Amino acid sequence: MTFLSGFIAIVGPPNVGKSTLLNRILGKKIAIVSPKPQTTRNRITGIRHEPGCQMVFMDTPGIHRTRTPLHKSMVNSAQSVFKEVDLLVFVIEMNHPEAPEIPMILSAIRKSKKPSILVVNKIDKGLKEKLLPIMAEYDETRSFKSIIPISALTGDGVENLLQELRSMLREGPPFFPEEVRTDQSESFLVSEMIREKIYLHTRKELPYSSAVTVERLEERPERDLVSISAKIHVESESQKGILIGQGGKMIKKIGETARENLERFFGSRVFLELLVRVDKNWSKDPRTLRRLGY
Repeated sequence: MTFLSGFIAIVGPPNVGKSTLLNRILGKKIAIVSPKPQTTRNRITGIRHEPGCQMVFMDTPGIHRTRTPLHKSMVNSAQSVFKEVDLLVFVIEMNHPEAPEIPMILSAIRKSKKPSILVVNKIDKGLKEKLLPIMAEYDETRSFKSIIPISALTGDGVENLLQELRSMLREGPPFFPEEVRTDQSESFLVSEMIREKIYLHTRKELPYSSAVTVERLEERPERDLVSISAKIHVESESQKGILIGQGGKMIKKIGETARENLERFFGSRVFLELLVRVDKNWSKDPRTLRRLGY
């Protein structure tokens, strides 16, 4: 029996639902999501196993015009996949089909000469009569093998997307064992779950000025316990004060909600220690960015 496989990049502007789509495709949450743009900072690989085929998806940071070394690192990470994958899934949002980043991404897709699908996401949040004109306009670019409307949030249309991707795969080996769903380390996934809660509970610049590193991750099966110590890095003393909150209320809230997610992830009790450290202007310092994994 012929086995089919391929690497598939999910690309697009910030906040169009790329990570939600990856989680929906995998049936498991491995990419963090939030209503705030530019939540995804690293490429995240997720593997979908099916009888006779394997799809290796790469979720990428939103491609946008860069302002800081951190943003440049994020965009470089996203743009590098154009050369590395077999297929491209370009995601746009139905209510914002002409986002300013789109011409730049379309140009990169054409230059890559890779087979591409356009996904029009968030059809559950807009008027259906908007959809056909958007699809017709993008069809005129002749850049895509197909154009598929979906809702990554509800799952509407996602099976149509998977069916189209299956038809575009080529004969090849499985790249990952069947039990592997992502190539990310547990430490990375833990740091991302904590960072997601910072995005959820804090406002303005603080989510974008924070990073998380895991200092210790120790599994103790005899006690049904995972012990984790993590550092949250911020850029100023004032941000540290906001993150800790009056009487430690904010850091406690972040820790409690992160621990709930982590206990579901590990299937055991979790002890979570969070420390806050000031790394002055870390998002603008290339050496610190490398140390923090960007």
